[in-house]
Amino acid sequence: MSKDERPTAVEHAECHILHIDMDAFFVSVELLDHPHLRGVPVIVGSPSGRSVVLSASYEARRFGVRSAMPMSVAMRQCPTAVILPPHQRRYAEVSARVMGIFRSVTPDVEQLSVDEAFLDVAGSMRRLGGPREIGEQVRAEISSTLGITASVGAASTKFVAKIASTRAKPDGLLLIPGDQTVAYLHTLPVSALWGVGAKTQEVLARIGIRTVEDVARTPLSTLRSLLGASGEHVHHLAWGRDPRRVVVSRPEKSIGAEETFSSDVDDTDVLRRELLRLAHRTATRLRSSGYRAGGVALKLRYADFSTLTRSRKLDEPVDSAHALYSAATALLAALGDRPMAVRLIGLRAESLEPGGDGSTQLTIDRRDDNWRIAERALDDVNRKFGEAGVVPAGLLIPRGRVKSTDGPRDGQDEQPEGEQPARLRAGKRDVPGARLRPPAVEPRKPRD
Repeated sequence: MSKDERPTAVEHAECHILHIDMDAFFVSVELLDHPHLRGVPVIVGSPSGRSVVLSASYEARRFGVRSAMPMSVAMRQCPTAVILPPHQRRYAEVSARVMGIFRSVTPDVEQLSVDEAFLDVAGSMRRLGGPREIGEQVRAEISSTLGITASVGAASTKFVAKIASTRAKPDGLLLIPGDQTVAYLHTLPVSALWGVGAKTQEVLARIGIRTVEDVARTPLSTLRSLLGASGEHVHHLAWGRDPRRVVVSRPEKSIGAEETFSSDVDDTDVLRRELLRLAHRTATRLRSSGYRAGGVALKLRYADFSTLTRSRKLDEPVDSAHALYSAATALLAALGDRPMAVRLIGLRAESLEPGGDGSTQLTIDRRDDNWRIAERALDDVNRKFGEAGVVPAGLLIPRGRVKSTDGPRDGQDEQPEGEQPARLRAGKRDVPGARLRPPAVEPRKPRD
């Protein structure tokens, strides 16, 4: 091989970990359909009840608006903001296209949520150039094909790449060379370290630890005595040590939904009806994702914000709302008398496994199979007609009852948990179900 034929060394090849995060993703997607709102403060969320901010444009953030902030506070801080309701299905569609762009660059993609992922581009550099060039190519592709922007962090470890992308926002790229990693980290506040929240900051501040460099210079024995087992973890991060690799296959751990009531609820019938609605939302997502659940979890948040969860394993993996609902209501009944009214209720399908295609008969009980057949037929109806307003009979409100108009929020693992007021009646966007009566045996009454 001649001198000219030798491969050119890739600049900063050690920075093969990219963290790519969409900028104000929910807002950015909404602006694709509302381009006239570009440049003005926009907030995604419900303007009523106890809802929280799901996403805020950078114009709104200049007023102090942040994700997970109570909407009432956000509206006081930015009264001129335009409030847009969320459209989760639309976000999922754009997310799928974003992840497709990532996978066109490298197969080593670890998706963290709908709008962010780690990429290991070590195997793509000969074809596409160095990490900086690859990051810019991905940003340009996302901008030109989807009309939204992304920020990229490039580093030798996942932890530092995540820090870099955060500091590159919005619409930027920051590469931290391997030999400059420690020096860069030591300029940051201690809050930059994963695992250091407000309480940990208070503990460290008591002995004068306020920066990452302070953590690095503190004896490990001292950190262990202060923070327990996490002391060693924090110490390693302060020196830029993070051995974790990009994990390509991350099976979804759970699928679920939750709702916060516009007024605290102590009526068991209302809680059971809400569980029915959450069970249908969750089961629909299970079937569309090709999963079955081996367990069910119930979540309650009381009026004083105390939260409890209860879970149970199922005899057989399921993907039907009827089975999820039966398990969840059994958990609710097992709690007995509740100490106070309920603010939030949630249902989650856990211990997921592939195979939700309906090819396996889960029980010999004909009624169970009838439920599953009916629910799959309802999936077909809603796919064909969209927001058809087809709901389970148990979710119909009796005549004369006041209908609440607050909007729902799907509970998802990869997004920041927020609270949205629950409708006590299923709207036509909420429950892919049908106005069908249940079987003869009444059942025991789901982030920027």
